[in-house]
Parts: sequence; structure tokens; C-alpha cells
Amino acid sequence: MENNVLSAISPINVRFSEVDSMNVVWHGNYAMYFEDAREEFGRKYGLSYMLIHGHGYFAPLVDLSFSYKRPLLYGMKSEIAIFYRPTDSAKLVFDYEIRDPETSEIFVTGHSVQVFMNEQYQLSWVNPDFFEQWKKRWGIEQ
Repeated sequence: MENNVLSAISPINVRFSEVDSMNVVWHGNYAMYFEDAREEFGRKYGLSYMLIHGHGYFAPLVDLSFSYKRPLLYGMKSEIAIFYRPTDSAKLVFDYEIRDPETSEIFVTGHSVQVFMNEQYQLSWVNPDFFEQWKKRWGIEQ
């Protein structure tokens, strides 16, 4: 763990159903790849969506962006790396890289922000207790 930044990596095998008529991954599928990375992160570090929900919260996306560097084509094998970015605010901030696992060439970078909402859909302005405990567990208190 470098500078207390937690990360995870997931493989991506580009399927035919994920590309457009040019054999390039359709832009909407990058959101799913990023979601797969967030789920892998949650499994690895004990911060799954079901855990969040079990504590009475949701974590909806409020910001999601992509920056395309090179086309990702049908049949390509790549990987997505996700990096947690600590913040004092009551939110989850992640950065992403989709890259070639052999050369580390970057195809896409991205960023997402999720906030905490309770089951009545009220925004949480402070970190929920379970999230504060999670941050302490991984040594990332601000």
C-alpha cells in the first residue's frame, strides 16, 4: 500500500456484446467495468455494497467520468485498477485505470464519487460510524 492508498485489480476480457460496429468497446460499458472494479475493491477490503446496506446506507454515484486514451477492442485482454482516494468528507472517491496487463499501456482513466444516503434517502453529511471504523482498520484516517 503506497501512501495509504488502497487498490485492487480485476481482469477484463472484452466480449462481443460489449463492442460497437467498429469493434471498439461501447462507451456505456466503461461504467460497468468501473462497477466491477468497485465490487472487487469491496471484496478485497471488506467494504461491499451489502455491508454498506446492512448498516442502513446506500452509496449512490454522484460523479462519474472517463478519459479515453486508446481504443479497447473486441477480444483484448486488459485489467482495471481501482485506487481509493482518502477524504475527510462523507464520500467514497476512486480513480481508475484500464490498461494492458503486459505492457501497462493505459486505455482509459476515470474517476468516481459516491456519497452516503440513509434508507430515507437523506444525504449523510458526516461519515457513518461503520465507515469511520473501516478507515481506522486500514489506517487511512485523515
